[in-house]
Amino acid sequence: MKTLPAPHSGPCCGPSSEIAPLPPAVVIEPPDAPRADGGAVQIPGGKALVGTRWPHIPDDGEGPLRHKRVAPFRMGATAVTNSDFAAFVADTGFETEAERLGWSFVFHTQVAGTVGLTDGVPSLEWWRRVDGAHWRNVDGAGGDAVHDLPSHPAVHVSWNDAQAYARWAGGRLPTEAEWEHAARGGLGDVRFPWGDREPDDTAHFPCNIWQGRFPHDNLGLDGHLFTAPARSYAPNGYGLFNMVGNVWEWTAEPFAVRSLRRAARDKHRARRGYRLLKGGSHLCHKSYCYRYRIAARSGNSPDTTTTHQGFRVVWDS
Repeated sequence: MKTLPAPHSGPCCGPSSEIAPLPPAVVIEPPDAPRADGGAVQIPGGKALVGTRWPHIPDDGEGPLRHKRVAPFRMGATAVTNSDFAAFVADTGFETEAERLGWSFVFHTQVAGTVGLTDGVPSLEWWRRVDGAHWRNVDGAGGDAVHDLPSHPAVHVSWNDAQAYARWAGGRLPTEAEWEHAARGGLGDVRFPWGDREPDDTAHFPCNIWQGRFPHDNLGLDGHLFTAPARSYAPNGYGLFNMVGNVWEWTAEPFAVRSLRRAARDKHRARRGYRLLKGGSHLCHKSYCYRYRIAARSGNSPDTTTTHQGFRVVWDS
């Protein structure tokens, strides 16, 4: 198998494209009034908690726990689905960056069997560059996710693509404070949207993450080997589904780390320009990527697309 030039990446959160910027896509004009918001729920304003007193991955900037005031807003009850994204594309003719580039990153066990040799990412060989993969053709087999997975989150969507969709919808991507405030569901200083009880590999499956030994043995005990429908598992206290697990969610903010440690500064220097992602994905497990906690964070270049990155939209009240 061929390999790609080494990209900047985290241990499991995904590779980065690190390519020359594409020319601007279709210019999306905001509507005169917000479009149908897919059942968005009202999130109360107030003093939001951000971060944690007990960071598990300090170099990601998880701590300290702090307060930020947020205004009331509405947030999509789910991540944007393939059906939602199809309506956007039909209305605007928008082409995603993966479509214009001609390839995207697919997790190795999700690559269709009909796909030939693929390029692997050095030190992250489970991520494969698959020609022709994009939001409709998720695994590279030439299928149509709008028909096959209409209620699943749209993936292979870059930060730039997500921004375009949010603008079309008359909304925007959330800030980190808004995202964490919404994810906590009114429970306060908790690790997960449902409280503090840990998911496990035996009996407690409150979200879609990995069970088994990464990266080859996913037992799928939570019912899903890859993405789950966006409206899966129990919602949190605000009525939001899958705020952790399933797919990473793009936010509006840069991926900034507050740290004076030289090692952390050096580590993140190459990630300038990255955008913040929250929530973890179906590839997370406590043994190697404990990032399905509310305070957990990751970053990626704004043009990167993978099979485990999606987004949801917020609207100002």
